[in-house]
Formats: sequence, structure tokens, C-alpha cells
Amino acid sequence: MNKRIIITASIFGLLAVIAGAFGAHGLKPYLDADKLEVWHTAVQYQFYHVFALLFLSTFARTKNSLISTSYYLFTFGIVFFSGSLYMLACRDLLGWSWLPWVGPVTPLGGLLFIIGWITLAMAAYRNKTA
Repeated sequence: MNKRIIITASIFGLLAVIAGAFGAHGLKPYLDADKLEVWHTAVQYQFYHVFALLFLSTFARTKNSLISTSYYLFTFGIVFFSGSLYMLACRDLLGWSWLPWVGPVTPLGGLLFIIGWITLAMAAYRNKTA
């Protein structure tokens, strides 16, 4: 599990750096300030949870289903929260007028983040070696 968590965090970290640079340099001429702020929020939360995944990997040596649960919650939280914000920020640029239905996905991703943090705290509390 430790290896999988670190690889997942590395991939999401790489994508966050690319997305941040793309937003700052590639999208700046095409998106208004509000949409760039949405893009920036997506990058920011993706990075926060990359670090959460890396921290989670330090607990992965112990057999604890809460660690696995936190891993999936953070991973899907990144996909739903940040992914939906990336799409919403570029909706007009891409001509995807049908995209407003993605809006409710963002809070779902946020909820996954919250539950992921709760399960991480529970895993730490139950860890007998800490």
C-alpha cells in the first residue's frame, strides 16, 4: 500500500505542477480573473491532498483499513473536487455549455476530503505504535 500511495501522490503532484504552470502561463490570456481563481483553487486543493497522501504513506506500514479508506477518499476527492473545478474554469473556453451539471460534483469531492481527514485522524488514534 505504501508504494501505491506514494506513486499516486507523485502522479497527482506532477499533474498539479503542470496544471499550476498551465493556468499561470497558458490560460491567463484566455480566462477572466474569476475563472483563473477557480483554476488556482483546484491546483491548491490538489496540492494539499498530495501532501496528505504522502503523509498517509507513513502510516501504510501498519495493517489498518482506515488508511486504505483515507487513501481512496483523498484520491477520489482530488478527482472530483479539483477535476470538476478544472472543467468548470474552462467551460466557456472549451464551449462545453452542458457542463453546469458538474457543479454538484465539487462539493462531493470536498465531502470526500473531509471524510478522508476524519478517517486519517481515526487511523492515527487507533495506531498502537504511535
